[in-house]
Amino acid sequence: QLDPENTGFIGVETFASLVHSHELPLDPAKLDMLVALAQGNDEGQVCYQELVDLISSKRSSSFKRAIANGQRALPRDVLLDETGLGFYKRFVRYVAYEILPCEMDRRWYFYQHRTCPPPVFMAAVTLTQIIVFLCYGARLNKWVLQTYHPEYMKSPLVYHPGHRARAWRFLTYMFMHVGLEQLGFNALLQLMIGVPLEMVHGILRISFLYLAGVLAGSLTVSITDMRAPLVGGSGGVYALCSAHLANVVMVSAG
Repeated sequence: QLDPENTGFIGVETFASLVHSHELPLDPAKLDMLVALAQGNDEGQVCYQELVDLISSKRSSSFKRAIANGQRALPRDVLLDETGLGFYKRFVRYVAYEILPCEMDRRWYFYQHRTCPPPVFMAAVTLTQIIVFLCYGARLNKWVLQTYHPEYMKSPLVYHPGHRARAWRFLTYMFMHVGLEQLGFNALLQLMIGVPLEMVHGILRISFLYLAGVLAGSLTVSITDMRAPLVGGSGGVYALCSAHLANVVMVSAG
């Protein structure tokens, strides 16, 4: 009725009156973003497809452009002023300010974040590394410099350039560590940096990034030192640190 010519657009004033008269159960944050989007185009209209994308939590290119053009002023400390938040929501807010460069993206992430699926990849990798270390430590009765133990080097998880035919070793060496210091350092960085990155970018991107760093480490050793065994998840940790450095640069520029 409001779009008799089936153009897919209605005026923002018409849409606002529709929301008011029918009391649509629309998230206030999403409504604000939709109005910002409408004010970002020349005709001041609401697009049906953009409304569908917004309701389904999709980010359209036109929406991003409208926000980037600064058509609607937003208070920069809006999330910091939120009160009555539980521990987890405060952590989500911290992640938003730590990872995302602009206020609108932070607001979007904060309101759209869901606990399912949880950031399980980095937690699972770290837990597996701890379990493997404890098992070998108890078996060998050695908790530092385990690579000096002959039985440790016979593990099917350790990578050595001479074992290149056993392709799984290119990745499984990330579960082995030479001692408590290496394990503690890697586990701490994985949880502090990897979990926030996984919460924002998702399990697929972060798992690919981490495993790519691990694979790069074993390939590098294969080229540079044909005699050296390789253990530890440092390659993946370096990849996470590089990704976090990119976020630090973007947040600082923003």
